[in-house]
Amino acid sequence: MPTISIYHHDLEHLLGRSIALHELEAWLPLVKGEIKDHVPATGELRIELQDSNRPDLWCVEGIARQIRAALQQQPVTYSFFSQKPRIRRRIRVMPGLETVRPFVVACCARGYTITEDSLTQLIQAQEKLADLYGHKRWTVSIGLYRLAAIRFPVTYGLVKPDEVRFVPLGFTEKLTLGEILSIHPKGQEYGEILAGHTSLPLLWDQEGQVLSFPPIINSQDLGEVKPGDTELMVEVTGTDLRMVLLTLNIFAVNLADRGATIEPIDIVYPWTTEWGRTLRTPFTINQIQRISVHAIEAALGVPLGAEAIQQALAAYGYDVKASRHTLAVRLPPYRQDVMHQVDVAEDVAISRGYNSFTPLMPAQFTVGGLSSVERLSDHVRDLMIGAGFQEIFSNILMSREDLLSRMNLPDTPETAVLEIENVMSHNYSCLRSWIIPSLLRVESASSRSFYPHRLFEVGEVAIPDSTQENGSLTLTKLGALVAHPAANFSEVHTTLDMLLYYLLTPYILEPIPHPSFLEGRAGRIIWNTCQIGLIGELHPAVLEAWHVEKPVAVFELNLDTLCQRWAQEGLGVIP
Repeated sequence: MPTISIYHHDLEHLLGRSIALHELEAWLPLVKGEIKDHVPATGELRIELQDSNRPDLWCVEGIARQIRAALQQQPVTYSFFSQKPRIRRRIRVMPGLETVRPFVVACCARGYTITEDSLTQLIQAQEKLADLYGHKRWTVSIGLYRLAAIRFPVTYGLVKPDEVRFVPLGFTEKLTLGEILSIHPKGQEYGEILAGHTSLPLLWDQEGQVLSFPPIINSQDLGEVKPGDTELMVEVTGTDLRMVLLTLNIFAVNLADRGATIEPIDIVYPWTTEWGRTLRTPFTINQIQRISVHAIEAALGVPLGAEAIQQALAAYGYDVKASRHTLAVRLPPYRQDVMHQVDVAEDVAISRGYNSFTPLMPAQFTVGGLSSVERLSDHVRDLMIGAGFQEIFSNILMSREDLLSRMNLPDTPETAVLEIENVMSHNYSCLRSWIIPSLLRVESASSRSFYPHRLFEVGEVAIPDSTQENGSLTLTKLGALVAHPAANFSEVHTTLDMLLYYLLTPYILEPIPHPSFLEGRAGRIIWNTCQIGLIGELHPAVLEAWHVEKPVAVFELNLDTLCQRWAQEGLGVIP
């Protein structure tokens, strides 16, 4: 979860009032936050936020805004989202960007003098939003510029890697885009985003001055914001227009909260976006949603009434109108996290305070027990530990690279994995489809531990399955790994033989070709014509991809299938 650094005096300035530390702790549940550290000498506060769906709260301005709405018992409003002034500034988007980095939005902020504290907070918000919400700049990246030196209209287009030279931020000499990708630290870190493209995105103004090379680096001339600057341009580029717009809105309201006047910029596209060819940004894309009062009351278990719900939502920043049975709600322009009416009910509960609800004891008494697959899993754990294996516990989330390319598997419908929308990190973007990659992740970090390594894990995996209600099937599997200089198929086969002997399960092995395993040393595990797992020695390409230096043999068993077959065969109670 995001942890941000803020300063007590800066928070008080944004609130317009003094606030003691114990008062702040009482208000932080509004943002699902808690103080993790406090440095009295400087007033620095480290705040951990427990909500990854609210990027607007990953900054001191967002925390102050949420508290201010609660203190005022009404939403904080921003007139620049509804005003339609005569626009003097424009960004032209050139054709060809659709397949590279298609979207750009921007606005101007004038009349606020940047201080050391506010610049630190701006940079922190920029990094948090680009790295966490923007998936390390893949979907969102942010640029800040000195407005006075920019000559509009600005152009967002494509150029060849060696066509343009400019001084990137942090350097003193001009480099081409290709040189920036190979020499500049930011180019080395984020260059993969533009890999495979023969033309690269660039922002330049009417006089040919380069603003930035998105999403890599700003120019030194226009993109170095310093304390004392009073006029800024904020620009956001990316691959998802909704995410790009939300990010700009967050920056716009943050600067407005500090006293800046926000001036929109027209973005002219050569193609039709979801909101037309010309976008006046920032602007809100949130629509009015109608929710029944009964739905909120049913979710919370309390008959609050329309008036109380309206008051709670208004104090949490919503634009809300209530009738006797229905609420017409609209999120503020810096939020886009409501996907279901239960999300609105949660905001009502947070706004009112969970301590305002009276706890109820359960009306029925029930006795719980382990499911059959859990009983089988515990028995398998005992057997594996008895065989000298060490149990590990891994995150069910992994990356597509870990599950496919590092396992030497092609990306085909047969190897499809479940991906998560709007992920915070590409390292945790997919639900794992088998256990062996999790074991290899541990093995790759264990090269300095004494051999032999004998690891196992019993855990859940998720398989795409269109016949299921949610489009996926969750299974419990056992994965086992043996690694040392002489590890081979026969050794891990012996462990499998022992395990299934104690489970009273006769089985056979059928040889199969499998890209993850050495040819001739891989097989499927069959019980009564049903495949319950696979076994083999891992291919050198897999070991190299995981940076594992010793031979590795593995097997994996589907405990759900084993449990079902156990019941079908009438083998009695699972131990």
